[in-house]
Amino acid sequence: MLSRVYCASTIGVDARLIEVEVNMSGGVPKYFLVGLPDRAVSESKDRIDAALKNAGANFPRGKITVNLAPADLPKEGSAFDLPIAVSLLAVSEQIESDKLEKSLIAGELALDGQLRPIKGILPMVVEARDRGLEYVLVPKDNGAEAGVVDGINVVAFNDINEVMEWLEDENSHPIIDIDLESLFQKSGEHEILDFEDVRGQENVKRALEVAAAGLHNVIMVGPPGSGKTMMARRLPTILPPLSLDEALETTKIHSVAGLVEPGKSLVTQRPFRSPHHTVSDVALVGGGSIPMPGEISMAHNGVLFLDELPEFKRSALEVMRQPLEDGIVNISRARMSVSYPSRIMLVASMNPSPTGDWYDPTDTNGATNMQMQRYLGKISGPLLDRIDLHIDVEKVSFDELSAKAKGESSKQIRERVVDAREIQNRRFMGIENVHSNAQMNTKLARKICPIDDAGENMLKKAMNTLGLSARAYDRILKVSRTIADLERSEEIRSHHIAEAIQYRSLDREGWLG
Repeated sequence: MLSRVYCASTIGVDARLIEVEVNMSGGVPKYFLVGLPDRAVSESKDRIDAALKNAGANFPRGKITVNLAPADLPKEGSAFDLPIAVSLLAVSEQIESDKLEKSLIAGELALDGQLRPIKGILPMVVEARDRGLEYVLVPKDNGAEAGVVDGINVVAFNDINEVMEWLEDENSHPIIDIDLESLFQKSGEHEILDFEDVRGQENVKRALEVAAAGLHNVIMVGPPGSGKTMMARRLPTILPPLSLDEALETTKIHSVAGLVEPGKSLVTQRPFRSPHHTVSDVALVGGGSIPMPGEISMAHNGVLFLDELPEFKRSALEVMRQPLEDGIVNISRARMSVSYPSRIMLVASMNPSPTGDWYDPTDTNGATNMQMQRYLGKISGPLLDRIDLHIDVEKVSFDELSAKAKGESSKQIRERVVDAREIQNRRFMGIENVHSNAQMNTKLARKICPIDDAGENMLKKAMNTLGLSARAYDRILKVSRTIADLERSEEIRSHHIAEAIQYRSLDREGWLG
């Protein structure tokens, strides 16, 4: 006898439909599991055996072959427990249902028959819908996450007994219905961090507003205690709210990594990831023997904050260059190649010198020129080339700290940022992979960012006088375009150029050379 049910396996941030085929014949009882299962899948037999017995069902006796097709695709994880168990029940005629052929089933079994949540359920549901299935059966804790996908019926269960009941009578459990509109409305109600709590630093807040408006990468340079980390953590509060498509993209990545909390539906706020400077190359970018997303992908559609940038391993920083440029991480292994999206806003911070103070060559107690070159040399030119804004952060004075008046709120700043992003959305409509000013290539930037003679002369004088590098030219054009968008100006004027030039301090002579 033969039975077949459907499951899915994640590859990158997408899923692939898997057929779980079970054949049973007479003879000496044996159990074969084929189809490139990993250890977790291979160990499923013992879990299924105990779960079925404790649920009042029987593990069938006979020569049983379980095939996970396609056979050349590696299978990993515990999501195959439930579909294998259901297929065993079907092949032994303990259940009969016409819904097996149009359902995707996924879940891990506890020894008592309870269902435990699994990773990657969201891309599995999307795959099931795209393949024309009608139902998805998942553990209770995965129900909210799975239910956000339109066009397919999701049913969640506590244990395998409930699954068996539903297969006999579909009215025994309701279809999950998630109100996406209310999810997004609630997402902004609990923001604790706000820019109104930041005293002083008006120039830095202005620079971060420009960065948020154009999705520009930022590096802040200032002594310890000047507020770099505090302001970086508030940056997501002024970014535009996530769209539904962005939320689904982001949740897919978090789902594959197993970071969606049980009972949660969508990631509705922009991620903020701040890895420690001891992070490995693989943990930062992604990979491993079984490829998994790294920090740069976990921050997709949000902010990746690297505090004390020179303390990170240079090798870890260098592998970020391609993902920062292309917005995607490509990982190749012998068995497969996967891609993870990494469209992020990079925010970095660093001290101005190894001692933490601003560099002064006349200070005998400060850092020497050789120490400065060694310290700043940890940041390569190609990486710095991908950072649009360099912001000097000074210490806050006592008068500013003790002031009772609050600063401008994140809500007020966000309104201007959203307006500027809407201008860019209209500008780049129909241009693939370009949604903001920072994503323009050189050719597009020269076309979109024409400047008049006054602006051209100012930029030429700045490059000659301040020693700005050639790589700063296009960056200044892009940032100037964003500043003009914030003012709703069609033309880039000289004062837009002047402000953008101020944000290139690390390109000046004496810094990185």
